[in-house]
Amino acid sequence: MTRRYWFPKHYADVMQRARVTAGFALAGAFAWMAEPTAWSLAAGLPVSLLGILLRAWAAGHLAKNERLATGGPYAWTRNPLYLGTLVVALGLVIAAKQVLLALLFAAAFLLVYLPAIELEEQHLRQLFPEYEEYAARVPLLAPRAPAQRGEGRFQWALYKRNEEYKALAGFLAGTGWLIWRSMI
Repeated sequence: MTRRYWFPKHYADVMQRARVTAGFALAGAFAWMAEPTAWSLAAGLPVSLLGILLRAWAAGHLAKNERLATGGPYAWTRNPLYLGTLVVALGLVIAAKQVLLALLFAAAFLLVYLPAIELEEQHLRQLFPEYEEYAARVPLLAPRAPAQRGEGRFQWALYKRNEEYKALAGFLAGTGWLIWRSMI
């Protein structure tokens, strides 16, 4: 079966490498533009915390390139780490109280992260023959209650090996920045 892809391979390859740079650029825009209030912090930070928890749950199930992750959040969506990133960004945008940041984050997701997801899907199809069946029953991004339970349990060792504590550190730094900005 011939697959049709959203993005040209060269573009997707460039964007895959640009994810970290894009993240730093977004963090800079976030730090510069944020205008949080007590209300926006109370509304946005719990949303971001849910995203961090989803990312942690996913990282604890992911043994990259060793086995196909199908348990935990991977039974609900094929991309819980990206979904968690979206939820974190949504919460931070709410907390920062800036519509322009929402537009920047949305553009970054569409132009940088969707091509990265596509490349990862291509890689997983090559690496794991069972990926095609998995992809047929589990949605790409929007979660859906699983028809069957996936395999694997959360492991703190995987969480650490996947260095997900870095996302937590970034979330805490962003939260601290927002709280400080709301007080000045």
